Amino acid sequence: MKKYLWNFTLSILLAMGCVRYTSGQELGYPPNTGGPQEYGQYGANMGDMDFNYMYNYLAPYGNWIHLEPYGYVWTPRNMGYRWRPYSDGHWVSTDDGWTWIAQEEWGAIPFHYGRWGYDNYFGWFWVPGTDWGPAWVSWRWSSRYVGWAPLPPGAEFRAGFGFSSFSFKTPNRFWIFLQAPHFLDRNIHRCTLPHERNVTIINYTSLHNNIYFRNNRIVNEGIGIDRVRRDTGRKVPHYTIRDVREPKQARVAGNDIHIYRPTFRKDKDVAAKPKAFMNKNEARRDLAPVKIFEPRLQTPVKAQEAAVRKHQAQEKALLEKTQSQELKNIQAKRARELAQIRDRAEKAKIAQDQQNQMAKLQKQHQAEKQQLIKRNTQDIERVKQVARQAMQEKQKKQDQQQFKKKK
Repeated sequence: MKKYLWNFTLSILLAMGCVRYTSGQELGYPPNTGGPQEYGQYGANMGDMDFNYMYNYLAPYGNWIHLEPYGYVWTPRNMGYRWRPYSDGHWVSTDDGWTWIAQEEWGAIPFHYGRWGYDNYFGWFWVPGTDWGPAWVSWRWSSRYVGWAPLPPGAEFRAGFGFSSFSFKTPNRFWIFLQAPHFLDRNIHRCTLPHERNVTIINYTSLHNNIYFRNNRIVNEGIGIDRVRRDTGRKVPHYTIRDVREPKQARVAGNDIHIYRPTFRKDKDVAAKPKAFMNKNEARRDLAPVKIFEPRLQTPVKAQEAAVRKHQAQEKALLEKTQSQELKNIQAKRARELAQIRDRAEKAKIAQDQQNQMAKLQKQHQAEKQQLIKRNTQDIERVKQVARQAMQEKQKKQDQQQFKKKK
């Protein structure tokens, strides 16, 4: 009875939006018991891993940080310009719903277990979890846009109970939005809209959190298949998930997709910890500021600014394209309405409404452009600053080597 009352209370809190993202120095996430979180009661029936495996596997790709109240969290490095979780990969339809196929070498674990949070100093961090899911994200969509955002720490999923009816207060900039026709693209990062567009797009889209438990599996239903077919004009291949025993990138073979999804033991080993980790203050000192551009390969310093500028040019083009389309859609909608009305007074009223709506949207569009220009300018200056520091460090090492040779 107590367990039932606790679950009922939890559902009310979630429905009220009490679980929310909070970025900034004080994270403000819902507290837990510390350490890796359990987000369900069942996982993929393969293997029997402990948390030391997670700690060791991810160590070469980033930094482990001890961060209360979560215990050990992990933040990736070398993620490129303005990286966000679930931004570099693509979606496929499987028996478990929409499944995220990551491009990152380490993506087999952090995008299918646990939760993602954000710290204003060192950026995105991953809180380990024990249950495999096709993708732990919320969804938004309309006839023009599709978007998703990572579920935050503290957003628990209970088998047989779920959390499909609640909404998170996700910061606007955490959403990843695409024009709906691009949803099935394999290179999603090339058509991701700049987050300055998100406030407008959120007003055009509706929120969906339809993760549930079906046939002993966690399913992320997401956007409907029929809608995807209609919006993209493409067929939607459907795959059956097959387990593999090594954490490699997912591989398609015929109608199957081979994915790594081991079972992690629920009983937490309190002695388990990463071999090397930082505390919160060390991470905020040594990893700050949040990386604007951190090349995945050893990109020459001179080429880094060019890479950022190229990405910014893509953002600007996407912003202008979608803004123009929104204005044309309003004009077309009002033209259809006016064509059906003969009363002059009613026509005048509709025309005035259109004018007001257009003026309001144009003002919002102008604000988005100014915000994008401001961010891009700041980002370029920071990239230049980092490049100068790198050159200074390189020169310093060369001077030290020359000094040693002379001695």
